[in-house]
Amino acid sequence: MMTPVDDTAHSQDLLLFLASTAHDMKNSISVLSGTLESLLVSAGPQNEAAYPQMAQMLYQTRRLNDNLMQLLALYKRVGTPDYPFDEQPIEAGQLCEQVVALGQVLLNAKGIVLEVEVDPALIWHLDEDLIVGVVSHAVNNAAHYTRDRIRLALCERDGLLEIRVEDNGAGYPQAMLAAGAAGLSGVSSGIDFRNNSAGLGLYFSREVARMHRHRGREGSVRLENGGALGGGCFVLSLP
Repeated sequence: MMTPVDDTAHSQDLLLFLASTAHDMKNSISVLSGTLESLLVSAGPQNEAAYPQMAQMLYQTRRLNDNLMQLLALYKRVGTPDYPFDEQPIEAGQLCEQVVALGQVLLNAKGIVLEVEVDPALIWHLDEDLIVGVVSHAVNNAAHYTRDRIRLALCERDGLLEIRVEDNGAGYPQAMLAAGAAGLSGVSSGIDFRNNSAGLGLYFSREVARMHRHRGREGSVRLENGGALGGGCFVLSLP
């Protein structure tokens, strides 16, 4: 029979195994995503009849990659010493460049314009990998619902770094806005994120935001409709 100490050690080993597996899967999917991106760039919509299907395949591989990033974020949330939370001073412009680079091929394939507004001199302490993952997921989600434009904007507001991902689609349904206002996750509320079962993505985004704490304040995520483009707005605020 396992003692409490043995049980704890077993749980930690299991968590480490799951995280290692998720990381390995993420690496494989990243290779697949990179191959699809190369095919899309070399083919072009005029020369390849399967171009729309390849663009959809890239969208789905990006979703899988996002989900694995979210699993790793949850693992970090558990706080195991083998996978520490890593806050570093990061230039806002550098953050945007990474998000743009990750999404550019997919956005080009879908004919979506990504508008970026950022003060390149703005620097913030954050976990770069986690925040790039959250914002890239928001851009990837917006790409599925926008008509043809997405806006990525970073600024300092009320002592917080505010990161906005906005689109010019139909916006979030009222039930999702109500859940967001109540501080409920897509998981606990049972509400699908924009009817695409992505409440899990919102849950992980909130967990990552809450990891960021400074002087008694912690990060948050909220959903709105309107913004500069009149559609859905994903807003991440970090202290």
